[in-house]
Amino acid sequence: MSPPAPSAPGEPTAAAVPLDAPIFVAGHRGLVGSALVRRLVDGGYSNLLTASRAQLDLRNQAAVSAWFEANRPHYVYLAAGTVGGIMANSTRQAEFLYDNMMIHATVVEAARAVGVRKLLYLGSSCIYPRNAPQPIEESALLTGPLEPTNEGYALAKIAGIKLCQFYREQFGCNFVSAMPTNLYGPNDNFDLQSSHVLPALMRKFHLARLAGQREVEVWGSGRVRREFLHVDDLADACVFLMDHYEESGHINVGTGIDLTIAELAETIRDVVYPEAELVFDASKPDGIARKVLDVSKLHALGWKHQIDLRPGIERTYAWFGDNVDSLRGTGGAAGGRA
Repeated sequence: MSPPAPSAPGEPTAAAVPLDAPIFVAGHRGLVGSALVRRLVDGGYSNLLTASRAQLDLRNQAAVSAWFEANRPHYVYLAAGTVGGIMANSTRQAEFLYDNMMIHATVVEAARAVGVRKLLYLGSSCIYPRNAPQPIEESALLTGPLEPTNEGYALAKIAGIKLCQFYREQFGCNFVSAMPTNLYGPNDNFDLQSSHVLPALMRKFHLARLAGQREVEVWGSGRVRREFLHVDDLADACVFLMDHYEESGHINVGTGIDLTIAELAETIRDVVYPEAELVFDASKPDGIARKVLDVSKLHALGWKHQIDLRPGIERTYAWFGDNVDSLRGTGGAAGGRA
């Protein structure tokens, strides 16, 4: 049965997603998308729709519209995008801006056209100004300049938030947005040239252990502070928000707890290679001095994270060990930054 046509402009009301509803997970092979699929399957959702890049170019409006018309999902998790760490973001700004703007625009428009009942768009905490007050509240959006090293990606994500907001206001579409903090977990990118800080450090310590190398280099001073959320917690939050969140503005998703990069590196070392010694390369960029989200809005709805950092890293390294032979990246001296 086809979903209903979009309602007149106004605020939609919450409703639980039926377990047999057709649900499209855009970006199902990525870090977030694969976690969403795991969570939905575990939750008993039985009608998941997916499409690989080879099957569907999400940058192509005609192709996306045709796919939506043929498959007619009732619910959409928009987790697809071009992503990377500080090296990839700073050297591929045009690609990150173009790809992500196109992906968000095509899916949102196709969802409107077929009357999708609800869409959850996933952004990134990099949307906030470089010097935003900490912890960062949702109201900080568009109050100052962005971090230059990932400005292209951030602008695309901001455009996605506003697109959902404006479609909601103009067409009455039940489209909502969630902004996750720095993520990690199974199916992360462990390529030393393009990954984020946590998987990059995990791979560095792993390679150092195999080689018997005692010193492991960490980019930057180690003093900047970051927040990390296991991707399985994010997936659980997304399913929760699909049932319970109905506001026009976006909502932060994180732990509300941060630590220094040095503390992060020490924790990963203790899990992967306790004998290693940390060497900080202060000539490499640190990025923003601190980035932690205010998650009081999410907590007030009734959701909190369940996976603390140390056990989350242990689980991630166990997955890494089981899959290392098939992962991207063969080594190198680069490091990631969140």
